[in-house]
Amino acid sequence: MLAPALIYLGIREFGLLVLSWMSYQTRFPMGQALTSWDADWYLGIAAGGYDNVPHRLVDAYNQRSPETPLAFFPGYPKLINYLAAPFGGTETARLVAAFTITVVAGVFCAYALARIGRRIPGGSIRIGLILVALFAAAPMSVVLVMPYSEALFCAFAAWALVGVLERNWILAGLACACAGLVRPTAAALVLAVGLAALVAVIKRQDGWRPWLGGLLVPLGLFGYLGWVAHRTGELFGYFNLQERGWDSRFDGGVATWRFAVEALTRQLSVLEGVTILLLLGAIALVVIGFKMKLPWPLMVFGLGVLIMDIGSNGLMASKTRLLLPAFVLLIPIAVGLAKRQTATVVATLTGLAVITSWFGAYSLTVWSWAI
Repeated sequence: MLAPALIYLGIREFGLLVLSWMSYQTRFPMGQALTSWDADWYLGIAAGGYDNVPHRLVDAYNQRSPETPLAFFPGYPKLINYLAAPFGGTETARLVAAFTITVVAGVFCAYALARIGRRIPGGSIRIGLILVALFAAAPMSVVLVMPYSEALFCAFAAWALVGVLERNWILAGLACACAGLVRPTAAALVLAVGLAALVAVIKRQDGWRPWLGGLLVPLGLFGYLGWVAHRTGELFGYFNLQERGWDSRFDGGVATWRFAVEALTRQLSVLEGVTILLLLGAIALVVIGFKMKLPWPLMVFGLGVLIMDIGSNGLMASKTRLLLPAFVLLIPIAVGLAKRQTATVVATLTGLAVITSWFGAYSLTVWSWAI
């Protein structure tokens, strides 16, 4: 079925057209917009590995230590390096590889989301396709066509959840292990998939498969965190370097609350206002999802991503992007839209795509700080 790919790629292509228009209006080069911030780091790591990252790349304090690049998980840059190597490993080859991986991963994620939409209680092909469109048009979905790791992570996460819903424990374990090499957000996935495998073991379901799947689940995430601990000589080396370089740590939401209060008591920027609304909306969707009795592993994952996002004191401007992997929170919206007439669905999704495409383009060409 081509529909998931066509819907996903169509919306993302529209987003690129809007970005091109915004780039022209603001005189901000489109190529620079698409390869800035974290993309620069991933391409730098792909070029020289962790030990030979270009010296111009620094942390939030304009400093750099040998451990600084370790803040970025290896899955995405390594894949860029492997794909570019047969073509000479040049800068152009790495750039093409990075964009190719991102686009292909997004398509793979779209097919997994379509499958999730069919597998949930009361699910259908219609719900699955609407879920694909909602994900493709999500706020800050512009990073799904950038050399960022979100698309790759979301693809692995979505297929891991498909594995759980279909009780394909090997698929769930392998996909979760791969996701653990891509982003720290995998902690929420490890929790959800690991608990689901444990429940299957306790209930003595599916024989040896949940045992093996459960053993695979934490390998990627814990493996990388352990390697960083070895490199830095600190048990919590990854978290310490995140705090030293980006003042990023889990504070239970204190910094997010202060950001919201401060932003609401002065003139709001577009990005700040949208960020606050989206976080509130995500909280509401968690409540709705539980009331709808969606499969609990999906909700555990979505809630885990949300808690990690709200509970971190990192860059407030990044919170919308960091919420992107919580795609399961879009399911209640997809279910609600699926009950409407096709014309209403198309009009709603088209309007959403227009608004979010502009927002993504604004974030890259007008907003002056990292996303």
